[in-house]
Amino acid sequence: MASANLDLLAVDLELTSLQVEDAEITSIGWVAGKANSVILDSSYYRLIKSDAQLGQSPIIHGLTPDLLNKGEGLNDVVEALRSAMLNHVLVFHNAMLDLAVLNKIFVRYRLPKIEVVYFDTLKLALYLLEKRHTLVPQRGVSLSRCRARAGLPKAPAHNALDDALATLELCFAQQHEMGLTKEHAFNRLIHTHAIGWFTLGK
Repeated sequence: MASANLDLLAVDLELTSLQVEDAEITSIGWVAGKANSVILDSSYYRLIKSDAQLGQSPIIHGLTPDLLNKGEGLNDVVEALRSAMLNHVLVFHNAMLDLAVLNKIFVRYRLPKIEVVYFDTLKLALYLLEKRHTLVPQRGVSLSRCRARAGLPKAPAHNALDDALATLELCFAQQHEMGLTKEHAFNRLIHTHAIGWFTLGK
């Protein structure tokens, strides 16, 4: 399918840990896009009610126990995400982490299995750096650093919806950098390992 016809859904999770087995979701944000345009009225952001150990979350994300006590149930929010995922290519910055955490949640709540196609802006950033024979510096593929290299303006960070929007914009910029026009098939990027398939749930 031509890239211009693809319905994209950029998703970001704020987590208590970068270790999948320990990570709990404290907030979720997503936004849809198509043909290099952001569909702003698709924007979705929710805090998740949680009593998990927050680690550095209050410092990094500003999400304190008082705020999270006012959040929504994770089961309901992930159900909403599952509905939003249908017929979309998912866009993540570090897809393997977010998908592994989501899979854990799908299994926990016994949600119906779904197979998704994803695009990982972090993986494509690594591909582009390696293609230039560039040594990747520490945190060299953070979302903010990747946006800067792509010529995108500085964006607010550490809010799930802001990060989802920033990731979607980066996805558009990376497609342009790879010479992917509206007529080109999205799967022309498979060789970069930035595109993949993942099954959520059992």
